[in-house]
Amino acid sequence: MKTKFILLFTIALLSVSAKSFAQAPDDCTILMSYFTEQAKIKNYEAALPHYENLIKDCPNYNLAIYQYGIKMFEYFVEEKGDKSKINNLIQAYQLRLQNFPEQTKEGDVLSTIAQIKFDNNIGSKAEQFKAYDEAFKKDPENFTSGKSLYAYFSLAVDLFNDGQKDIQEIFDLYDIVISKIDTEKNSLASKLTPLMDKEEAGTALSDKEQRAKDVYENNLGVYATVEESVNGKLGQLADCPNLIPLYEKDYEQKKNDIDWLKAASNRLDAKDCESPLSNKLAVRLHELEPSSTSAYLLGKQAEAEGKASKALEYFNQAADLEKDNSKKARIYYSIAENYRKKGSLGTARNYYNKMLEAKPSAGIAYYKIGAMYSDSANNCGTTVFEKRAMYWLAADMMDKAARVDGTIASNARAAASSYRQRAPQASDIFSEGMAGKTIKFNCWVGGSVRVPNL
Repeated sequence: MKTKFILLFTIALLSVSAKSFAQAPDDCTILMSYFTEQAKIKNYEAALPHYENLIKDCPNYNLAIYQYGIKMFEYFVEEKGDKSKINNLIQAYQLRLQNFPEQTKEGDVLSTIAQIKFDNNIGSKAEQFKAYDEAFKKDPENFTSGKSLYAYFSLAVDLFNDGQKDIQEIFDLYDIVISKIDTEKNSLASKLTPLMDKEEAGTALSDKEQRAKDVYENNLGVYATVEESVNGKLGQLADCPNLIPLYEKDYEQKKNDIDWLKAASNRLDAKDCESPLSNKLAVRLHELEPSSTSAYLLGKQAEAEGKASKALEYFNQAADLEKDNSKKARIYYSIAENYRKKGSLGTARNYYNKMLEAKPSAGIAYYKIGAMYSDSANNCGTTVFEKRAMYWLAADMMDKAARVDGTIASNARAAASSYRQRAPQASDIFSEGMAGKTIKFNCWVGGSVRVPNL
């Protein structure tokens, strides 16, 4: 009996001892309370010791440890100017990813860490680039920061200029970054479009919808700026005088490499490089692998030679074969332009709209439609007032162009302002007694516009 009692006592003692070596849940709760009480009121100097205890003894207790911890170190670094806390800030992000991976977007965290290193000049350019590259390759979906996308590409160009990367690597990364920007812009534009349509129909947006609309438009503007910056960084590296000799030099060696042919053809086309090489690439690509790309390039070549009908035939083949929406949008734009130049404006508009279905951020499509409306003003309507009313529709299209595509926003807004000056003014509306009335257009434009109330 005595032996049994001693055994039980020993087990109990060992159990108590074991607990003393690991932080009990109640102890973590207390530590967490101490930390958050100070962090919530931004008394970070007092919060810091509790944070250090938490990451040591209770690192996976609560996600809020790192949410507040990151804010705390951002305060020290950005507001207090304490650069010694930069590594603590990076560690807080790393610990969040390590301890709460299911509640953390890896690409977002890794790109943020890379950005911190870039902003604070931590490591060599090669090391900084590697940090961005790792973030993008591990989780491209959540690598969405426009600032980081630009830094990622900018560092690559700098490394090329230092002789540490070759030109093809720069071109490949350019395609990747521009495609990512395109994806983000299209996502935002697809959310913005229904709100624009609702406004256009005369329905007021709710406060929540208005806030969302403002966010979408602002972020589209950010990505447009990033896109312009990326193109500016690429600069003369991708100008025709550099591209043509580069691809001509490699043609014989690469003429059976389908991926190389596609890349070279697309880049020359994107820069509107006029060279016999463009046709040679297109024909060779069509011989090896008849595809959307080769058909599109042959269409562009036929167009350059003034063979509009043949170009249209190739473009339609390309559209039918293409699966990638960004490329399909480019094809629809070429078809729309072909019909517009021939004067088939209704058909051209149909293809501009197809372009928008494939790529909602394609503001150029709205821009072109608006310009066609403006050019058709004298042919739509029976009275001067009705003809001038067409400018309201044209201005609305330009507004849409500016909202979804920051790269043409300035020109689109200027056009919208010009069109509204040409539209009937308040004095015209009053003298004609047209306030609040609806004007229907019986020309190719169709549809109607409601005259503003005075």
